[in-house]
Amino acid sequence: MVVKKEKKIHLPKFSERKLRQVKKTTSAKKEIKKTAKKETKRKVKKEVKKEAKREVKKRYIEAIGRRKEAVARVRLIKDKPGFVINEKTMEEYFSLQDYHKKILDPFKTTNLENSFFVSIKVKGGGITGQAEAIRLGISRCLIKIDEKLKPALRKAGFLTRDARVVERKKYGLKKARKAAQWSKR
Repeated sequence: MVVKKEKKIHLPKFSERKLRQVKKTTSAKKEIKKTAKKETKRKVKKEVKKEAKREVKKRYIEAIGRRKEAVARVRLIKDKPGFVINEKTMEEYFSLQDYHKKILDPFKTTNLENSFFVSIKVKGGGITGQAEAIRLGISRCLIKIDEKLKPALRKAGFLTRDARVVERKKYGLKKARKAAQWSKR
């Protein structure tokens, strides 16, 4: 006499207790369909959330510019033209016209003046470093908008990250390189 062994059915995410109940009720197909529906609903919800995030990202183009110790987060929005730097206008934040010119140079070289609302958060460094960091951030944003602008901005030197920073002071010296005057006696 030969005894046949029952094969175990492995269903995903079911405990042993649940499997016994499924075997008793003979409605395993219904249980599987329910779990499949739940999983597809979860997947659909995740996809909807991802699409919503993409929509939010499409509202503006963002890039980061750096110079010395200054870091600028630049956002370009295709709305009415304007400038906001740390919740202030450009005239309030940068009083000198030289800095205004530095910041607006990428728009002038690409002939896109007064076509974007620019929102900027900048911190660290001094005024010149911040202005140059903003210029780099704007240039990077413009490239994200249109790749064809890259040669003009590259030629003007607005895409190069100026990596020159202050050299640190060394021990035994007065500054980074200045030493005490040497005396013979």
